[in-house]
Amino acid sequence: MAHASELIADDIDAYLTSHQYKSLLRFITCGSVDDGKSTLIGRLLYESHLVFEDHLAALEADSAKVGTQGGDLDFALLLDGLSAEREQGITIDVAYRFFSTERRKFIVADTPGHEQYTRNMVTGASTADVAVILVDARKGVLTQTRRHSYLVSLLGIKRVVVAVNKMDLMEYSHEIFDAIETEYRDFARRIGLSDVTFIPISALRGDNVVEPSSRTHWYHGPTLMGFLETVPVDDEAASGPFRMPVQWVNRPSHEFRGFSGRVVGGMVRPGDPVRVLPAGTTSTVERIVTMDGDLDVAEAGQSVTLTLADEVDASRGDVICAGEAPAEVADQFEAHVVWMHEDEMLPGRPYTMKIGTRTVGVTIGPPKHRIDVNNLDHLAANTLGLNEIGVCNLSLDRAIPFDPYVANRDMGGFVIVDRLTQNTVGAGLLHFALRRAHNIHWQEVQVDKDARAQLAAHRPGVVWFTGLSGSGKSTIANIVESKLYAAGVRTYLLDGDNVRHGLNRDLGFTDADRVENIRRIAEVSGLMVDAGMVVLVSFISPFRAERRLARDRVEAGEFVEVFVDTPLDVAEFRDPKGLYAKARAGELANFTGIDSPYEPPEAPEVHVDTTTMSAEEAADRVIDVLREHGIVG
Repeated sequence: MAHASELIADDIDAYLTSHQYKSLLRFITCGSVDDGKSTLIGRLLYESHLVFEDHLAALEADSAKVGTQGGDLDFALLLDGLSAEREQGITIDVAYRFFSTERRKFIVADTPGHEQYTRNMVTGASTADVAVILVDARKGVLTQTRRHSYLVSLLGIKRVVVAVNKMDLMEYSHEIFDAIETEYRDFARRIGLSDVTFIPISALRGDNVVEPSSRTHWYHGPTLMGFLETVPVDDEAASGPFRMPVQWVNRPSHEFRGFSGRVVGGMVRPGDPVRVLPAGTTSTVERIVTMDGDLDVAEAGQSVTLTLADEVDASRGDVICAGEAPAEVADQFEAHVVWMHEDEMLPGRPYTMKIGTRTVGVTIGPPKHRIDVNNLDHLAANTLGLNEIGVCNLSLDRAIPFDPYVANRDMGGFVIVDRLTQNTVGAGLLHFALRRAHNIHWQEVQVDKDARAQLAAHRPGVVWFTGLSGSGKSTIANIVESKLYAAGVRTYLLDGDNVRHGLNRDLGFTDADRVENIRRIAEVSGLMVDAGMVVLVSFISPFRAERRLARDRVEAGEFVEVFVDTPLDVAEFRDPKGLYAKARAGELANFTGIDSPYEPPEAPEVHVDTTTMSAEEAADRVIDVLREHGIVG
């Protein structure tokens, strides 16, 4: 059952009132595999009398069935709820538990220790006030301990408890505890963790979890529960300037228009001047509306609806800020990036970035460096793999309001989503806007694309030929250009091999290089369209994401994708350059179709089956589609 209180029986209203105004502490448990995180939280709940009777009965039954402690209770089963977790004896997902004591309310996130699930640990840490990092007394400070500690520091958690667990297996040795403390303090100092408390515990036996243990007579600090109940929680967001990302525009009737969202920084009162970003429109707060009536003040953490004195244009993703201390607005940043997916980060690939209530397009530059969590060295890197951390530049497709993560987690923290699969692939923390984000502006020109198109007497566009090596892309593209040239159309053909002799000669054939290869060509083709030309692009371009990037670079109706569809065995039989033979012999790595994937177009404007259609017929079909799109007459 939950913690006992005489008020529950004597005055339930008084109890609920006192419970409502208790402070809330969010904390995480993290560490390496089998350090005892789930057991510790289970023991913490059990000894604090915070386990309901039916849960206790289920725990007894589960302990007998799948437990690891013989006939004793296996407290880890209170949190390891997934069947896969119980079968393997590890935590996979983040397990959240809410509980309370007489002094405080708690939300604890039991995060995975296995390296494969470090990404879930980042999720649990993103909202925590305190981190409890477990260290197995038998193993000492491990790589995963350092990784989690670095992430804790990176994510802005300033107060850390190092719980040296399984002291019972080391006969409660003071010397072992001191050695672990000395090693960890040295590492903590290097990553900027200064508020660290060390507690020797046995999660299995209960030593120093809730009550002091006589078996650690040499230790005179707090128990874990004692620390958690008394540690001060500084709400830095509440002391900062006012920030409220707009979640939705609330218009229940024509007489009311308000902006709803959660206050993520500072406080606001009716009459306060505000600025709506990124537009920069100014107004004053008229009312603070809630379901329970209007408020005199709204603080960080509260969800409210603001009405403004003026009719301002604002929508989801905009941020209402303090008028005298607005957030910055920029579209290029330096940031820490934590990669969270098995597929490596591909610099230059378009991803989706979600920050606050806003969703924008983002491309990530090559890492400036990758961080070795063991020794904190900065290592050269071309990309980031699963669980790796690096510093990168970000380019967004539009300007956003932001604060550096160190100033406001909600305004500076973001996640990265794959545009095709919609999988979350990364997370990050904004450092600052790059100078060029403020200093580079678009220069208006007098002769624009429409004027150039009128001079050329046809519309501009991109004809993008994609297919396997040997499919016949270049052959068809050459015939199309010849026919268009004969008809007086201003054209230019960008061929994959030709471009690699000059513009892209520095690129190889890794996935990351292929992405950059197509990114550059998409930009060049976009410039040629702006020049009023019909540009023909013949590249394998194996990834859908980059072909979509090229399509998005020009206006609707200006992009025609031609899928030159040739079966692999046919392309390999033709093998005009001898490349397939080299790839099969292991002399050519990362060759599309052999040891590098090709993602066929899902809805191309032209689908050419080269097993049933000649190159001449394919070229005529392409030109017919260009006429249908109004690009040529």
